[in-house]
This record gives sequence, C-alpha cells and structure tokens, in this order.
Amino acid sequence: MRRLTTLSFILLALAGAARAEPVHGIAMHGNPALPADFKNFPYVNPSVKKGGKIAYGVVGTYDSLNPFNLKSIRTTARGMWDNIFGNLVYESLMVRSSDEPFTLYGLLAESVEWDEARTYIQFNLNPKAKWSDGQPVTPEDVIFSMEVLRDKGRTPFNARLNPVEKMEKIGERSVRFTFNKLADREFPLILASGTPILPKHIINPATFDQSSLTILTGSGPYKVKTVNPGQKIVYERDPNYWGKDVPSKVGFDNYDELSVEYFLQENTLFEAFKKGAIDVYLEGNPTHWSRAYDFPAVSSGDVIKDVFKPNVPSGMLGFVFNLRRPAFQNEHVRKALATAFDFEWANRNLFDGAYTRTQSYWQNSSLSSLGEPADQKELALLGDAVKKIPKNILDGKTEFPATDGSGGDRKVLRDVVETLKKGGYTIKGGKMVNESGVPMAFEIMTQNQDQEKVAISFQRTLKMIGVDLSIRTVDDAQYQSRSGNFDYDIIMKSYPSSLSPGIEQIGRWGSDSKDRQGSFNFAGLADPDVDRIIQAMLNARSREDFETAVRAYDRLLLAGNYLVPLYHIPEQWVARWKYIEHSDKLPLYGYQLPTWWDVRAQK
Repeated sequence: MRRLTTLSFILLALAGAARAEPVHGIAMHGNPALPADFKNFPYVNPSVKKGGKIAYGVVGTYDSLNPFNLKSIRTTARGMWDNIFGNLVYESLMVRSSDEPFTLYGLLAESVEWDEARTYIQFNLNPKAKWSDGQPVTPEDVIFSMEVLRDKGRTPFNARLNPVEKMEKIGERSVRFTFNKLADREFPLILASGTPILPKHIINPATFDQSSLTILTGSGPYKVKTVNPGQKIVYERDPNYWGKDVPSKVGFDNYDELSVEYFLQENTLFEAFKKGAIDVYLEGNPTHWSRAYDFPAVSSGDVIKDVFKPNVPSGMLGFVFNLRRPAFQNEHVRKALATAFDFEWANRNLFDGAYTRTQSYWQNSSLSSLGEPADQKELALLGDAVKKIPKNILDGKTEFPATDGSGGDRKVLRDVVETLKKGGYTIKGGKMVNESGVPMAFEIMTQNQDQEKVAISFQRTLKMIGVDLSIRTVDDAQYQSRSGNFDYDIIMKSYPSSLSPGIEQIGRWGSDSKDRQGSFNFAGLADPDVDRIIQAMLNARSREDFETAVRAYDRLLLAGNYLVPLYHIPEQWVARWKYIEHSDKLPLYGYQLPTWWDVRAQK
C-alpha cells in the first residue's frame, strides 16, 4: 500500500509539473527581478513625450532590408533588427532587460509557460499584437517564421529548430515548443529573445534567401519611410504601434523619425557629427576621444561627452589566428606570437596610456579566471583538459609579462624565440625559418587606419626576430566578404562578453561552426574539450555551477592562444548634441540608445 501511495504521489507531482502556470518573465538563473505588475524597466524615462528625430551614422554600405539571410548578413540596412539602434521593424516574442544578467519579459508573447527541467516552452501571444498593416500576429506567423528561417535563413537563425522535437499551435493564440536532447537550459531564452517573428501573409519563402530592398511589413515601432541604397535609410514611428503600452516597451522608441546614414570612412562620419548632420557619435578610440573634441560646439556646451561605466566584463579584442592555416595549428607558434606583442609600447605611443591589457575574456567580473585559482570543483569539471592549461593560468595569474615598453624587449623576445624553437622554427640569415628553410610569413587583414597602426606596431616587433608580417587594409565590402569566407591569415576581431555567456559561444568557438561560412568562429577552432565545457556552461542550473563553468572555459581559451589579446577600456564613450538626452539611471549593461529622446520634442 505504501508503494502504491508513493507511486501515486510521483504521478501526481509529474502531472502538476506539466500544468505550469503562465509567468510574465523568465531568467536564466533564479527569478526575474521585476514583478508581474511592473510598469516599465527601471532605466527608462516613462514620462518622455515622443517626438522629434535622431540621425545616426555608420561606416559601410547596405543593399538589402532583409537581415536574416546569408547574402545580406553584413550589408543589411541598420535598424531593421539591431542590438544597438533597436529592433525597429521586427520583434521577438520576449525582450531582454539590460539591468539583469539574462532575464526576459513579454513582448509579442504576453506570458510563457515552461517546466522546471525546461523540456518545453509555450508562448501565449498578446491579443493586441499586430503587424503594421493591422493584421494580427498569430501562432501561424510564429511557426512560419521558424520554418522559413530554418530553410532560407542565415546562421544562427537556420539552426533554431535543431533542438526542437515538436512545434505546435495550442488553442487560439499559443505556440508550444517541445525540445529534444540537443536543447540546453539557455535555448528557451534564445528562442524567445533571439528569433524574429515574421508575417506569413507578406513574405514569400521562395525568395526569402535573396537580397531585397522591398519594404516589408513588421510588428515593430517603426516603418521604413525612405530607402537610399548604400547611403541612407529613414524610419518613421508608427503612430498605431500596438506595443507602445507594453511594460517592456514603455520609455523606448521616442523619436518620430530615425535615420541611419552611411559613410565610407570614420573620419567622414566624425566630420558629419561635428557639423550636426549626425546627432550621436559612439567613440572607441582613446586618442581620438582625448584630442579630437576641440571644435566650437564642444566648447559652447552644444556637444556633450558622456562617460558611462557599466558593470559588464571586458570582452576580448585581439589578432585572431586562422587555425585553418597549417602554420597556426602549432600551439608553440601561437603562444610565441601572442607573447611578442608589446602592449606597453603600443599603449604609451599610440593611445596615451589609456588602455588596460586584456588577460581574460571576462575580465573585471566574477566570471573571469584572472585572480581566481581553479578550485576542486573546476578541476573536476575540466578533467583531462586540465593538462592543456599552464600552471599560471590554473593559478589565476596573468599569461603575458609586462615589457620595458621599448617595442623590442630583449628578454621577452628571447623567450619568444625559444618558444618558436619548440614549434620547429629558428633564425637563419636573419629570417625565422622552419626545418625546411621556409620563412615564417603571414598577413594581417585590417579594416581601417586604427587597426592598421596597431598591426604596424606588431609588425615592427616581429621584424626584430626575422618574422615577415605584411599588412593589408581593405574596404568594408572586401573585409566582410573575406572574413565571412575565412580568407585571411590573421584578422583583428572583438568578442564582446556579457554576464550570461551562452549559445553564442558555439558560434564563436564550437566545432560545429568551424566550417560554416558566415559564422563567427574566426579562429576555426574545433576542440572537443571546448565543446564539452560550453555545454556544461549552457546546462548549469545554479549560478555557482555557471560561474565555475565559465571560468573553466576562460582558462581553456586563454591556454589555447587562439588570438593575441590586446586591450580594453572599462568605460563607454558617447558624444551627443545636447538636444539628445538620456535617463540618469545607467543599467547593468551600459547606455541604451533606444531609450534616449529629443529634448526639442518636450517643449
């Protein structure tokens, strides 16, 4: 009788678990910070009067309004689906709060249902959700979006359904996704916030994979007003936008008109900003930040220089080795070249000492291995992979010694030469050659003058030990094409990091993305240990287990020397004309342009 009672209890518990209650938000770890009746995100100004306009500027070009197919992966008009300027035209089922590590709140879906094990998720659509032509957003639209992105979309959208066992309409306005063994604990959140929902009644699946300048219908707060291919795109706010009172959208999308203008060079873009043709300039160059803002509008106070200090990890900027090239498959070669970069010289002579050397992919956060010796839990997770990791990295100490700043520190270069010997290279006749006498020679592909000058400093140092480094700066179109096809020896790339790294790491470092054109696996890495630790990170149930997995992952990437770590600044710099204003409350992840407003519209 007791056994029957226990069994009955288990069955009842399972049945109860299957009947999950709808919730307003979901978090990767723990619970959402905001209650079900929240009115707006804490970092917006909910009382702003909408109106006015803003002009953004970018370097590059565009030839398509479809951001979701491979042909226009990097030449789509900015703003259609954009993590900087906002998702102006297309929307997702849920949206992320920038004031929490990884928490989502309702948008197209007003509520969700899922079980504790995250074996499924059900999205209950907001009955008010409509396309800009007035048609309702339906479960059929959600299912269609997933299918057309799977069949004709680009990475990562074309893989969204891989972890889905079944996708089905539930009732009149709900869609349920049941997952298979490929799903991890993060996947429901990626599905909810990282996948655009598209109108089935508008889009032709047969031509979806083609670049197009046809203006399409979205559910977002803006419509495309004018298209000037390659030069400018203008959006106008939809006065009938269905979601303007949804709590996760209150305080956003405050301009009546928003434009994005394209420039061939960064200098031209900055000159346009100085003249007032562009309203906001996102600064990333410390020398430029300290020296270029001496024009009258700054002196008069018409242009304001904002410094933001978010609570996010440093990320990683570096010269990335293409491991598809045989020379860079040698771990000793990679380590030697990474050690050779004279950060102290570059920082002093090129950047007025503004930068800090990056020694971890998650520096300045609890996720970093820097300053954190690996504990028993982390060592157990690493298993045999611990043999790949040098003792100093396991101890949480820095990998790269400080140089004397001369650009040719003899002690450091002596260590570099000794490491290259382990990789089969020696100096003969002033040239670094392999055992067959072939000189070590490779090319760095750069995108602009700022990247080029850093590459030149690296070139100068390597020349002292007989390494022939050439530099090729190409235009934006060629840079995007070659980087997408992995046609380079070394490339300078940035890997932004967050407090909730997840499935994007597969696209950057996972074996499955190594040969997938258009992926962000620029190094061409395929390592089973890296794959395994990524999965441990994705499947962690507690914050403690998650941090352990990320630190182990950080150590593996550092130990592999897949790039030459460069530098970072723990601040965000933005210059703006004073009629563009923002809230005093800075969220966890830093400034959020879609929440800013035009002061002129408040009068």
